[in-house]
Amino acid sequence: MDQYLVKFLDTLSVEKGYSDNTIAAYRNDLTQFIAFLRARAGAALEPAAMTVEMVEAYVGDLQHGAAAYAPSTVARKVAAVKSFCHFLADQKLIAADPAAKLSSPKVKKHIPRILTAAELERLMEAPNRSGGPKAMRDRALLETLYATGMRVTEVVNIRLEDVDWEGGVVICQGKGDRRRRIPLGSALGSATDYLQRARPTLARESSPPMLFLNHRGQKLTRQGVWLIIKEAAEVAGIEGDVTPHTLRHSFAKHLLGTGEDLRRVQELLGHANLSTTQVYRQVSAQVTTQD
Repeated sequence: MDQYLVKFLDTLSVEKGYSDNTIAAYRNDLTQFIAFLRARAGAALEPAAMTVEMVEAYVGDLQHGAAAYAPSTVARKVAAVKSFCHFLADQKLIAADPAAKLSSPKVKKHIPRILTAAELERLMEAPNRSGGPKAMRDRALLETLYATGMRVTEVVNIRLEDVDWEGGVVICQGKGDRRRRIPLGSALGSATDYLQRARPTLARESSPPMLFLNHRGQKLTRQGVWLIIKEAAEVAGIEGDVTPHTLRHSFAKHLLGTGEDLRRVQELLGHANLSTTQVYRQVSAQVTTQD
């Protein structure tokens, strides 16, 4: 069965352009699924040995077994199983899809946290307390995350050639190999300042052509961005978790609050489905009511 999993993951990577993080999530979930099947069917498990009963038993174990996963986690794992089984059926490796009628638990939609204008101002100012190239980079990074609504993976992968400095636009390589043009807006000034005055100090001969570099002159990592935001939030006195996605959520809510068209926000965020963007209308309405 492992060889079919490898082929499935290769398809997600090559044909669908899924990110490394998404591929890793599929691998982890499906490795768990295959281990469950193998415990019942034996080491020589083949796709044809899968039955509807076995797949349903797996979902039951996720919901009521020793681990008892949360509904959102179960839904993710079920989605991975359905995709894998559909792939096996499409490849004619199984006569019928045993997960075709599998249902996922209902997951309550999470209302994302939105930072207030005052919190955002304190967050953006936080790096300035230390000074130096790192502070300039961190300020530019925070402003870019908020001003563009880009995902953390998209931001750390910005190459120098992806930015039209004269036009104030960044070319973003998103999910599924989809590219979109996003105005840098309020981040243009700090990003330009970082490019001209701080990045040359951080760069080394071996540095990659990425916009954001770490203190060793290498590409800034996702983990590095999380730590930068965490540190800035602590300095700014913002309670609770503040993540890269918090800035993405705030970007979307604030855009809709100015009357921006929902489909334009969908385009800027890189959402494949409009329904994913709809949640921000709910957030916007709630925040307005609370204000």
